[in-house]
Amino acid sequence: MQAIYDTGAPAPCPDPFNMAAHVLAHADACSDRVALAVVGPTGAERWSYTRLKEVVLGTAGGLLAQGLSPGDRVLLRLGNTVDFPIAYLASIAAGLVPVPTSAQLTRAEITRMAGPVAPRLILAAPDVALPDGDTPVLSLEALRALRDHAPAAFHMGSPERPAFAVFSSGTSARPQAVLHAHRSIWARRMMIDHWYALGPGDRLMHAGAFNWTYTMGTGLMDPWSVGATALIPAAGVTPSMIPLLLQRHDVTVFAAAPGIYRQLLKSDANLALRRLRHGLSAGEKLASSLHDAWRAATGTAIHEAFGMSECSTFISGNPADPAPAGTLGRPQPGRRVAILGTDGAPVARGERGVIAVSRRDPGLMLGYLDAPEATARRMSGEWFRTGDIGSMDESGAVTYLGREDDMMNAGGFRVSPVEVEEALIACPGITDAAAVELRVAKDTTIIAAFYTADDDPGEAAILGHCAERLARYKQPRLARRVAVLPRGGNGKLLRRQLRQDHEEHADDQA
Repeated sequence: MQAIYDTGAPAPCPDPFNMAAHVLAHADACSDRVALAVVGPTGAERWSYTRLKEVVLGTAGGLLAQGLSPGDRVLLRLGNTVDFPIAYLASIAAGLVPVPTSAQLTRAEITRMAGPVAPRLILAAPDVALPDGDTPVLSLEALRALRDHAPAAFHMGSPERPAFAVFSSGTSARPQAVLHAHRSIWARRMMIDHWYALGPGDRLMHAGAFNWTYTMGTGLMDPWSVGATALIPAAGVTPSMIPLLLQRHDVTVFAAAPGIYRQLLKSDANLALRRLRHGLSAGEKLASSLHDAWRAATGTAIHEAFGMSECSTFISGNPADPAPAGTLGRPQPGRRVAILGTDGAPVARGERGVIAVSRRDPGLMLGYLDAPEATARRMSGEWFRTGDIGSMDESGAVTYLGREDDMMNAGGFRVSPVEVEEALIACPGITDAAAVELRVAKDTTIIAAFYTADDDPGEAAILGHCAERLARYKQPRLARRVAVLPRGGNGKLLRRQLRQDHEEHADDQA
């Protein structure tokens, strides 16, 4: 049987359509219900659905009054405040194309990234680096003043027209701007039902910052799309404070990257979360040992999902259909997914290959911004190649095996870094780990482990631990402690950067 899983076509997106109008469709009916609470140890800043819609449409009207026209691109250089989602939704409501970016980027980095975007306006908070050039800049103070502007109407149009662009996490040297259509929010309904199991009575807390795309989608847009309450930790909240906030605010669904779950489990915090139904994880592979430890501590499951900047998450487990052990879960209803071989054709079930999603998927990007050749390289006939390696079993469940360019070669065997990292994480004392293939001589490479630790077990103990859990060809040949592992803006391990940094340092020492 071929490694193709087809769950049928999703319901077509309405036409005309506006993504922001879809997100705020419940605002009038929900009225005074809390749409957003920014929570901290000393209190909460609350926004009702009525107020949220008012400021979004007021800001939309104010942006159009700046001389902008539908289709114009707006670069968001804002910090971890509620201004970020307001500006994002307001731009989309007005038919503009917001491009959110991390406030941590340097002037040189944002200058390189802003060039292809060619924004007509930059929305900027104080102390956030701006790109070189003469693009007009609207300050945070001026942006907030737009909230009281005469409201704009939602700009309706084809669901295929551009809505927003985000930068891929990019293991390459230069992240690419990924352009998404208004229909992308319509595709997320499949996630709401078959990953979150989210309803209007839920209170979903996302542990990330406002200006992270995982937070924007899972933490804000999706809860608002069903009339639920979104909760975001205030600036300055540390992971050790999160369990108290989960208890105090009766959180029913918690979303975070695996690293946050790991930190919570290693803290002394009380994880008796009386209202929590389950957790959500995305951004990088969740180690099975971490999932098991969370269940033991809280009595709840973590449901994982797989996606990327180019496509909303399309493989997941959920409370009604949990992922089989060791897998990501199955393609969500409305998705068509395959595992492709080197010839671009689906492999047999059980064989490894590149995870691919149909180009007809409504959550798939329009393409890389103004980069048709780069877009074409990722498309193969019917399929969009994700660049991630996996296999599909007889039930359709997909096992993740790592990035295509992160796979390691050990004596002719292909080895997944994820499998090695799961063994490393299970070693007492280790807090985070990465496995990479390192060049140690002109024609010689080995599997190497890099790790962070609160209580360093030492190289000998780590290698011995791995020897008990991995076949010999999968075992690391060296283990090096580092202060921190490099990660992209979405929390994914940058294994290529780790490998390059180590090899360049070795060359310098030669």
